[in-house]
Amino acid sequence: MVKLQLALDLVDLDKALKVAEKAADVVDFLEAGTPLIKSEGVRCVRALKEIFPRKKVVADMKTMDTGYLEAEMAAKAGADIVSILGAAPTSTILGALEARKDYGIEVMVDLIGVKDKIQKATELEKMGVDYLIVHTGIDEQRSGKTPFHDLRQISKLVSVKLAVAGGIRPENIPMLRGIGVDVVIVGGYITRSEDPREAALNVRRALNKIL
Repeated sequence: MVKLQLALDLVDLDKALKVAEKAADVVDFLEAGTPLIKSEGVRCVRALKEIFPRKKVVADMKTMDTGYLEAEMAAKAGADIVSILGAAPTSTILGALEARKDYGIEVMVDLIGVKDKIQKATELEKMGVDYLIVHTGIDEQRSGKTPFHDLRQISKLVSVKLAVAGGIRPENIPMLRGIGVDVVIVGGYITRSEDPREAALNVRRALNKIL
């Protein structure tokens, strides 16, 4: 079953927790988004895990250096999954994988900003990462880009678990039909909704239609 990850890309912890409380029973993973971590520190990861102990908590660290240290910080705060940038040096990714051995976390590598995503995806699979994220960032979305083409291409070449992010909402979820994706990451559509739970349900219903 495809997992639904709620990206809490907010800057205020109280607001993020309120959104999480409303949608938690619908989603599978709760993500402490990069803006939230930069604003509030890893205490936001700790808060999410304490309030929602049965949910997988993702720390979207977007680590570019000090792979072991940042993965360790997130793990000690309660993260189950930590994100590293695919554009980071190999040594940084290996550092995060070393922390995986020591702390039992999973490592999710984000391909945002990587020019040759297909080549990098195959390299990362050989390194043994747990997830790859095919991600179109907010700035790229403004120019009309989406993650669907890259995701389709990468899904044909790797067997590692794949996540997709970047402007995902019910109306474009049919673009995922026939693509092997394991995690669908949704942020703004849910966090900016007047009813986050209903928004999350809309995403879940759309996913159910293509499964």
